[in-house]
Amino acid sequence: MKIIENKEFGGERPLYCEHDLLLRGVTIHVGESSIKETSNIEAEQCRFEGKYVFWECRGFRVRDSFFAESARSSLWYSCDVVMQGCRVEAPKMFRRMKGIELHDCHFTNAEETLWDCDGVRIEDCRIENADYLFMHTDNVYIDRYHQDGNYSFQYSHNVEIHNATLNTKDAFWEAENVTVYDSEINGEYLGWYSRNLRLVRCHITGEQPLCYCENLVMEDCTMGEDANLAFEYSTVRATINGPVHSIKNPTSGCIEVRGKVGEIILDENRKAPGDCVIRQE
Repeated sequence: MKIIENKEFGGERPLYCEHDLLLRGVTIHVGESSIKETSNIEAEQCRFEGKYVFWECRGFRVRDSFFAESARSSLWYSCDVVMQGCRVEAPKMFRRMKGIELHDCHFTNAEETLWDCDGVRIEDCRIENADYLFMHTDNVYIDRYHQDGNYSFQYSHNVEIHNATLNTKDAFWEAENVTVYDSEINGEYLGWYSRNLRLVRCHITGEQPLCYCENLVMEDCTMGEDANLAFEYSTVRATINGPVHSIKNPTSGCIEVRGKVGEIILDENRKAPGDCVIRQE
């Protein structure tokens, strides 16, 4: 493997079409497509300032490195990437990629990140300013995770999340086959139009959660005081530990509340079959 240490590059395509390369302490200055069309690249303690760094790359590892805000859109159309211990200040990272692993990374400006990707594993990461995160991204596994950013996981399929805090309005819209364990989800309009959304030992806050859901399952969850008008037009099986502010027009299933429901609204706008059983202590 060729080694390049403590060098600086700029302009367009300075390392284009390189293969079997180790970059250590390298700085990529403002420019474009610096490491495009490459394979088997390793980068350690590097700094990336230019755009479109890793495009059409096959197999690369990035450790303890920094992506400046100017390095927007640095990882697109590539596969088999592992990033560990990195700080990323650039938006719009990861588009149309397969095979992504992120470990102990911090994204500070993750707007429109992880779009149209397949096969994502994230552990011990923090992602901030992340509006429209995970759009159309499938087969995702997440553990020990913090996210701040709205409209996440829209149109995603096959997502499993553990031990997370998600501060995200409009999460999981039209998502399918999503399971969230032992997590806190804060944000309005959670899970609308989702299919096969399962929440296990989760705490839910925010207005009008879990409406228009198909086959919603909740197991031993809790709901915040602001989680009002829940379950409208949803098919649901739920066990909720503690009070619920209000429930409105669930379509079918069973909701068991191990506490009190502030208000149950079953009005003329119910949709057939309109036979959801609601039990409360």
